[in-house]
Amino acid sequence: MDDISEADLHAYVDAELDRHRRREVEAHLARHPEAARRVAAWQRQKEGLHALFDGVLAEPLPPALEFACRRNREKRLWGAIAAGLWLALGVLVGWFARGESPTPSLASLPQEAAVAHVVYAPEVMHPVEVGAAEEAHLEKWLSRRLNTPLKVPDLTATGFKLLGGRLLPATEGPAAQFMYQDAQGRRLTLYVRVLAAAAKETAFRYDHRDGVGVFYWVDGGLGFALSGELERPQLLAVAEAVYKQLD
Repeated sequence: MDDISEADLHAYVDAELDRHRRREVEAHLARHPEAARRVAAWQRQKEGLHALFDGVLAEPLPPALEFACRRNREKRLWGAIAAGLWLALGVLVGWFARGESPTPSLASLPQEAAVAHVVYAPEVMHPVEVGAAEEAHLEKWLSRRLNTPLKVPDLTATGFKLLGGRLLPATEGPAAQFMYQDAQGRRLTLYVRVLAAAAKETAFRYDHRDGVGVFYWVDGGLGFALSGELERPQLLAVAEAVYKQLD
């Protein structure tokens, strides 16, 4: 009888099992294709997150963070809190400010959207919280949580059908993610959040990192970002279809 738990599967993905337990898990996966698909999806997520953030982790600390660390040693608890805040701020600003960005709020949008896409697009069992069959509820729920009217775009004309959506945390409050899939199984995600900093409406901007393309823009105080592993012209065509429906 198998005694493999979900914790064992996560430990297998994270390479935290000894040789004997790893072989038991591999035998379990060979007997259970559904579990094997879940593990494969988690491994793709892990690889995607490493591709997005390993470069940031390898960067040297800026002087401001070194100063914060010194204060951390001197002032113990309060210094530790300050150092943590500086670290989070330094990593975010250092990463998001690489490209042209009109406001700090908008600068974080494409990276947040890309990370959310990498995490959820490969999911087999739970790609969304609320499925397309409950589209009206999904729209109402996310509109209430973001405190602004939202509309779920219909992208069937572009070959993509709605799978559903979910609520996500963001750097400036909650965000919504809508997921779509075409006949070949390719997935797109539309990430939407309210921009805390004042931002004028913008034309489409493009960002691309580690195989994920993102077209993003601002309209009506909301930031929109469409992410996917599509060629730039095709992703742009879908972004334009989204924009026309939401305008």
